Amino acid sequence: MPRFVVGSTVQRREVLHGEVWMTMPVQVVADDDDVLAVWFEDGTPFTFPSHPYGKHPWSDQDRWIGSSVLQLYRPADAYSVWAFFQHGRFDHWYINFEKPYRRGDDWFDTDDHGLDIVVRDGVWQWKDRDDVAEQVACGRLTQAEADAVWREAEHVASALDHGRCWWVPRWQDWKPGSPAHR
Repeated sequence: MPRFVVGSTVQRREVLHGEVWMTMPVQVVADDDDVLAVWFEDGTPFTFPSHPYGKHPWSDQDRWIGSSVLQLYRPADAYSVWAFFQHGRFDHWYINFEKPYRRGDDWFDTDDHGLDIVVRDGVWQWKDRDDVAEQVACGRLTQAEADAVWREAEHVASALDHGRCWWVPRWQDWKPGSPAHR
């Protein structure tokens, strides 16, 4: 699959049970062997196609509000790393557990698994731990998928405990509007 053109806009799509559930436009910051990096601004609109499963959890909002975000995706990871920016300044890291991304010509697909880790000033904490069980209970995840989410989460938590944050060397000094660097 060809890479996305840096500076282009592609659609980040959440896909549940094979159907698109939510889309939002994101700008490509980098797309190489190591990472797909995309950016979206405070105010970026959401689109929620009709879905056989029902409404997306964010469907009461028509746009992303409160921050701008750099999202970092590695090809096989079942999570992405988000850098939150407030008024153009870095605020914190966020690890979002989700399906590994899959790309098309002008889109990439994933699906949020609910569980997150917030990293502020080098200290991390779990967020939304109950969401994985809730997703199993409502049919968004199977128990086997939930078990895989927790295995990935424990792997990431161990890396954080040992100070291994693959994203920091390349992305810690990145600023909105700057090109990606190696």
